[in-house]
Amino acid sequence: MATDRVPVAGVILAGGRGRRMGGQDKGWVHWRGRPLVEHVLERLQPQVSTVILSANRNVERYRGLGFPVVEDDHARHGSFAGPLAGMLAGLEQAETAWVAFVPCDAPCLPQDLVARLLAVASSGPAVAPVLVVSAGRRQPVFCLLPRALAPRLATALSAGERRPAVFLESVGAREVLFDDEAGFANINVLEHEAGPLCTRDG
Repeated sequence: MATDRVPVAGVILAGGRGRRMGGQDKGWVHWRGRPLVEHVLERLQPQVSTVILSANRNVERYRGLGFPVVEDDHARHGSFAGPLAGMLAGLEQAETAWVAFVPCDAPCLPQDLVARLLAVASSGPAVAPVLVVSAGRRQPVFCLLPRALAPRLATALSAGERRPAVFLESVGAREVLFDDEAGFANINVLEHEAGPLCTRDG
């Protein structure tokens, strides 16, 4: 679909080490009967025109979900270089002017996330990247970036930057406030049947 008639690609970041999950691939950890990545897909897909999965393990299994899969450029940035490497891979793969990013371990992400991010990104005299702030905390892996930002992100990664919040601040990202803290809760522990209660609208 198009958000406010503007096509937006959605990238699910599933390329981490899963250290707090005992090294498991978090996208395939089951939560309430299904893999986390399926919960995130269910929430994100209606909000975007295309979906891309960013993964560094179980690539064929992710492809089995029916969407393109991109891997980090290990030659340039090393193995498991963090979310910024996944974001760069997504920006380079996307064909839309805007690309939304979410992690694979946030099964209750808001169903109006992309529309709200795009409204702020495209307001004012110039477009700008945006990131989520919830309960007073920045959530930089929930963000919307212009595809044209890829060269600057590549330069930052080559210079050793690995912190999404620092990079987004350096490019003048705006903040979008969300009241629903549960919408950005991550399932990061092995007791993964616990966690937030997803609301139908949030």
